[in-house]
Amino acid sequence: MDLVWIAVVCGILGFATVFYFVRYVLRQSEGTERIKEISGAIKEGALAFIHREYRTEIIVIIIAAILLALIPALGWKTSVAFLFGAVCSMGAGYAGMNMAIRSNGRTTAAAKESLNQGLRVSFRGGAVMGLTVVSIGVIGLSILYFAWHKDPNFLAVIPAFGTGASLVALFARVGGGIFTKGADAGSDLVGKVEAGIPEDDP
Repeated sequence: MDLVWIAVVCGILGFATVFYFVRYVLRQSEGTERIKEISGAIKEGALAFIHREYRTEIIVIIIAAILLALIPALGWKTSVAFLFGAVCSMGAGYAGMNMAIRSNGRTTAAAKESLNQGLRVSFRGGAVMGLTVVSIGVIGLSILYFAWHKDPNFLAVIPAFGTGASLVALFARVGGGIFTKGADAGSDLVGKVEAGIPEDDP
């Protein structure tokens, strides 16, 4: 048996674990109406951010893929692998974002019951992102292997997959940091002006 099948099985097991964690988190109570209201505002802002970010990313990714395809030493397969890696990374990011905005309110509600329950919900909600990234990466590389491993230039395809995924991750890291800092500054202003809370008050 080709050893790559072991990677495929591991990826499938990862997705099965993700499915279990998602079901577990979504079964938890969403909390009080106030918690639901705040969670809804967070969800609206987070989804607006990621949709706008992805629209910008797609333009950059397509331009980069075209440039890669025009380089004779690389060829169209490298370009396809780059696009595939970017799509996989975007899918993982979207899945992780969706789980995060659905688990935060539930974590708050669970923490009111007990610290242990709050940690269980938060860790399982957070594990969805990590396991999704690994599972998509492993299965994505396996698909490329099965498709083109007989090609003499196959080793040039693997870095292209990683580059596409990393480009999306870079956008998410930088854009997410700016978005988070904006939210942090907004919360500071609201706390000082409306609630009279001193800066950096615990």
